Amino acid sequence: MRLKSIFTNSFGILFSRITGLGRDVLMASALGASVWSDMFFVAFKLPNLFRRIFAEGAFTQAFMPSFVASRQKGVFATAIFLRFLLFLGAFSLLITLFPEPITKALAWGWEWEQIGLTAPLTAINFWYLDLIFIVTFLATLLQYKEHFATTAMSTALLNISMIVALWLYMKEDPKSVAYALSFAVVAGGVLQVAVHFIAIKQFNLQRLLIGGWKYRNKKNVEEEKAHFNKLFLPGIWGNSTPQISAFVDTILATFLMTGSVSYLFYANRVFQLPLAIIAIATATALFPTVSKAIKNGQETKAYANLDKAFWLLAFLLSFAMLGGILLAEPIVWLLFERGKFTELQTLETVSVLQMYMVGLLPFGLAKLFSLFLYATHKHLKAAKISLYSLITSVSGSLILMHPMGASGLALAGSIGGWVLFILTVKEVGVDRFYAILRSKKLLYLLLGSGLFTLLLLYLNIWLTGLIR
Repeated sequence: MRLKSIFTNSFGILFSRITGLGRDVLMASALGASVWSDMFFVAFKLPNLFRRIFAEGAFTQAFMPSFVASRQKGVFATAIFLRFLLFLGAFSLLITLFPEPITKALAWGWEWEQIGLTAPLTAINFWYLDLIFIVTFLATLLQYKEHFATTAMSTALLNISMIVALWLYMKEDPKSVAYALSFAVVAGGVLQVAVHFIAIKQFNLQRLLIGGWKYRNKKNVEEEKAHFNKLFLPGIWGNSTPQISAFVDTILATFLMTGSVSYLFYANRVFQLPLAIIAIATATALFPTVSKAIKNGQETKAYANLDKAFWLLAFLLSFAMLGGILLAEPIVWLLFERGKFTELQTLETVSVLQMYMVGLLPFGLAKLFSLFLYATHKHLKAAKISLYSLITSVSGSLILMHPMGASGLALAGSIGGWVLFILTVKEVGVDRFYAILRSKKLLYLLLGSGLFTLLLLYLNIWLTGLIR
């Protein structure tokens, strides 16, 4: 297991997430959980959904196995790049011209007057989708060279761009703040593309792309493109369950009280921090190694990496999950309760965060085990598993949203995460999973979790008394 790659990736993601939390703290102070914050989050939701789908491994796990196996990598990569970029560019232009229908699709519960105010923000934010695809494509080429730092750190550029906008417009009216943030999203995307082009040049990968452009019509790459097409949609769907579930929850939250969209956003931002720096960083770093090992018939090496990564994730995610549940109120208070973000909004966000944290361990471990489905080209099987998980999440959301509000939506997503994990393990191999568990490390994990829980309970009582 390449610990250096994992820690490099984790550090970069941690830096990006810290700047992201800084951005969210300023945003909460400037907008609170208000009508305008809800409107911006809805406008940013679709490009942010695709950012997570593309940037957190879905595109890479569909593209990488085909790219590794390709006999003409430059031609294949350029053909895929051009196809996607032309489609996304046309789609973004359509949204720019007609933003109201897509905005209404994102916020079914809103009146048309509010949709009209949100639509221009949707049109601006949507161009980030094109930019993040370029970033993700270039990042996949860099991952093939086992370079992760540029991509991991680059999200911070988006956050820094938005922080600058908030700093400049903090004292303006909420409408001006929302528009400044939207333009900052696009500016951040441009900066991310620029640093990836610099990294591509440092690894001389521009020769690959230039060669692919020159010979892009070569006929013998058609078979490889057809194979990628067969894997792509199942791969995207299979990797996107948490993002699609959160996307659906945002739509359902528009039927709840004002601020519900914002509660979900702020709580999910905290939830995504340990998920990203622990699970996503590990999966991203391991996937090229696992893909190459399985392609070369080295299954023993691939599954040895699984064993080591499993225990690393099990310990870190378990402790993070317990900390997020038991220290939710001090965490939300420290990060967000200032300016226009009130004590009542803190308590609402706390309940949502606790429900999200229930799903941290299964979502993280499912990310790890799913690597072996994608490396062995079982994309369709992964997509079916994700569909069952999504059906569970959405059904649970519809059942729980009225009695529990926004926290019910978060709990339903966590239940879907457990379904995803159980079915993924079943497909990879229950026997293999039990073989991993037959270790003294399981006893250490249980004892450590018990002691950590007692410590957190004491710490929570002390901190709650301190802040209230």
